[in-house]
Amino acid sequence: MMSEEKTPAAAADSPRDSVVATGPTPVAAAPAREPPTVLVVDDDNRSRELLTTLLESEGWQTMEARDGAEALLAIVRKPPDLVLLDIVMPHFDGIAVVRRLKGLEKTRKIPVIIVSGRDDRQARIRGLEAGAEDFLTKPVDLAELAVRVRNLLRLKEYVDLLADQNRLLEERVQERTEQLRASHIETIVTLSLAAEYKDEETRGHVKRISHYTKELALALGCDASFAEMMFHASPMHDVGKIGIPDHLLLKPGGFTTLEWGVMKSHTTVGFELLRHGSTPLMQLGAEIALAHHEHWDGSGYPNGWKNEQIPISARIMNVSDQYDALRSKRPHKEPMDHAATCAVLLRGDGRTMPGHFDPRILETFSRIAGKFDEIFEAQRD
Repeated sequence: MMSEEKTPAAAADSPRDSVVATGPTPVAAAPAREPPTVLVVDDDNRSRELLTTLLESEGWQTMEARDGAEALLAIVRKPPDLVLLDIVMPHFDGIAVVRRLKGLEKTRKIPVIIVSGRDDRQARIRGLEAGAEDFLTKPVDLAELAVRVRNLLRLKEYVDLLADQNRLLEERVQERTEQLRASHIETIVTLSLAAEYKDEETRGHVKRISHYTKELALALGCDASFAEMMFHASPMHDVGKIGIPDHLLLKPGGFTTLEWGVMKSHTTVGFELLRHGSTPLMQLGAEIALAHHEHWDGSGYPNGWKNEQIPISARIMNVSDQYDALRSKRPHKEPMDHAATCAVLLRGDGRTMPGHFDPRILETFSRIAGKFDEIFEAQRD
């Protein structure tokens, strides 16, 4: 079994002819605050112990494993900073262990040095092709082993540092992106409320519209990202009302032909205000502002679009906007309750007709109409 992690110990004085060739004693590395850990994998007890002693003499912590299976288990439990690995072992040979390590994202960056008694070119090529960073032949020269381990540990430290810096940078970028997104959404909400500010009875409208359109988009099977975009873009549908005179917005009676033409212009005014925005959210807002009064049968405005000519965002908005308008008090009308509003949308009342709406969206609305009622009651003016 794998031994417990060892603390640095002094190197033995006697020569180790079977594993270590005679050579100059290397200069000890300066101890790190957190010494790196090297896993030594060898089925020969004497070779494994001698390599462990040499590594500990350099100030590195060690772990041991007697075969490939034990090595993989040890790495899963506590990933080392480097692996010294024999080739010929039971269960999993060294080449199989290297392939396994290099095939997993979690262990791919752990450097591996193959230490083998086989000094043939084919074994070296197989080991390096499997992904090992280096190959040493027994008997191992002490100085060469220390230098190669030190260099790979230093490289591993740089790789880890770079990964940490990249992760920190990504976190900061994500944090900044979220801050910008929140700021952008706050600007959109303020802009949307500005359009409704002149009418005290419509302040809750933009809040409810967000929830209506998101629920309807999800019920239609649109993906969650589009539904979330609808939630934030739909309040901009009437931003063009900023350009409509107060006396028309608050007029209690009907409009003359000229006045109605001015009122309808809020769609194109809103589009012009938003279309130069560079973000997908602003572009979706511009699309909704322009087309949310277009009708499926072609009887809407400003362009008389029909059927699929109308963007799905505007078709969702049309049903949602009409529901809320019918339920809300306006200068020229009293509010309707939920049941009466659904009856108008689904059966028509002469002014609002089912043919104004995309049939699939209207059918979906009829299935989730209860949610619309819940939203209205929760977000009353």
